[in-house]
Amino acid sequence: MLLLLGSITVAVAWLLAALTTGTQAGWMAVLAALEAAWMLRLGGFRAGPARVAVAIIAMLLIALAANWGIAAAYIGGPMGLTPWESALRMGPHLAWTLLTLANGLGEALWLAIAAVVAWRAAR
Repeated sequence: MLLLLGSITVAVAWLLAALTTGTQAGWMAVLAALEAAWMLRLGGFRAGPARVAVAIIAMLLIALAANWGIAAAYIGGPMGLTPWESALRMGPHLAWTLLTLANGLGEALWLAIAAVVAWRAAR
């Protein structure tokens, strides 16, 4: 439950950081990795390969949710929709197209760095 609460919080923070800076804010993946590992520790998840795997998967899911929200905000804003309304109406094909156009090598590097951070922090 702690991981879910923390994941939602950091995904919303990532969305706000991206909308404020006008970028994808790929560096937030590192914060998502640290948050996932921290929430698993606070929740009493035992150390080991399972905690590492859950932390990395949680970081990737947070990145997916944040990027979906960023795409929804940019596509729905001009139509008068909130990011939440737009996210529910946006299909996976449109989201994939927008995400591949917006994310480049820099964001991929941040995700790779975040995966290493999640692995180290969750051990």
